[in-house]
Amino acid sequence: MDLLAFAEWCSSTRLALLISESPWAFAVIESVHLLGLSVIGGMVIVLDLRLLGVGLTRYSVRDLAREVWPWQNLALVVMLTTGVLLFLSEATKCYYSTPFWVKLRTLMVSMPFLYTVKRTIVFAHAPAGRTTGAIVALLSLGMWFVVGASGRWIGFSG
Repeated sequence: MDLLAFAEWCSSTRLALLISESPWAFAVIESVHLLGLSVIGGMVIVLDLRLLGVGLTRYSVRDLAREVWPWQNLALVVMLTTGVLLFLSEATKCYYSTPFWVKLRTLMVSMPFLYTVKRTIVFAHAPAGRTTGAIVALLSLGMWFVVGASGRWIGFSG
């Protein structure tokens, strides 16, 4: 099965039709998706700014990460769940959308980066050098910005 056939199949599922035919379902799901984006965006910004030495310097990176990580994980689960629902309702549109593919590809790099490289740096027993922390923070900020911006761009394309 090729990707277009898969997208067409997704668009024809009962759940996709329920969402796309409802006068309010898409809007509610998108609102929850954006709320998740706001939470994860806030958590990423707070932790990455701390890695850059710009904010919340009274707290160690590790202590701040312990506070932020559960909220970041919850927000990511909310975003992925609602993102799948949004995709189902517009799968064929997404197939033809360049911003969708930019978002998907960036997300597929951002999530492993978050749970491997960044997690290792922020929970390290010995703090990483300032340069390493800054590079990780800048990469993280950049990737999550692209995820959010390309996601917003989907709404304005096609």
